[in-house]
Amino acid sequence: MPKLFIVPTPIGNLEDITLRAINTLKNADFILAEDTRTSGNLLKHYDITTKMIAFHQYNEHSVLNNIVNKIKTVESACLITDAGTPGISDPGYLLVRECVKNNIDVECLPGATALIPALVCSGLPCDRFYFEGFLPHKKGRNTKLEQLKNLDQTFVLYESPFRLVKTLNQLMEYLGEDRYAVVAREISKLHEEYVRGSLRELCEHFNDKTVKGEIVIVVDGKNKTETS
Repeated sequence: MPKLFIVPTPIGNLEDITLRAINTLKNADFILAEDTRTSGNLLKHYDITTKMIAFHQYNEHSVLNNIVNKIKTVESACLITDAGTPGISDPGYLLVRECVKNNIDVECLPGATALIPALVCSGLPCDRFYFEGFLPHKKGRNTKLEQLKNLDQTFVLYESPFRLVKTLNQLMEYLGEDRYAVVAREISKLHEEYVRGSLRELCEHFNDKTVKGEIVIVVDGKNKTETS
């Protein structure tokens, strides 16, 4: 019976991959990769010669049926993205859904994601949390910020370095300048950094800086004494 393996890949340090993930990638009939050039560096590092096929947000709709039919003809296939766990703010959901519909077994290996390290290292409560991922760029952005404003649990956002300052300023506008938050940058990489403080302090810190790398923002929930 054919099987699709969802295989997390390192988000920074190339050693952040499991032995099982390496063996699964080596033994698969083919690998679906978000960017074959980026993934090629990882596969070369671990001497993995399995054939790659491009599968990303720009072609997933057009090639989906063909990919599902191809998986049906093999013993196993893998889905990877440039970094982290497929399906978490990355392509993957549509393929998993179609595989389930077509009675193709799907198995997700445990592994790297930026969400959990940022949350745990934030120092904020993480027994309950809300993961938003990337905010809408335009339509629905204000509505989403209004919803986040009233959450009483820690919430987590992904953000581009190019929009970090804009997002911090909007969070301060909607949540108040005293709301505590943490900006995690370049998790698992050489220049990993955590900047903690009120939203105002974070805005002031990043306002005149050139920011690079992947960004995770972790924000404290609404305090019971805060007014709407």
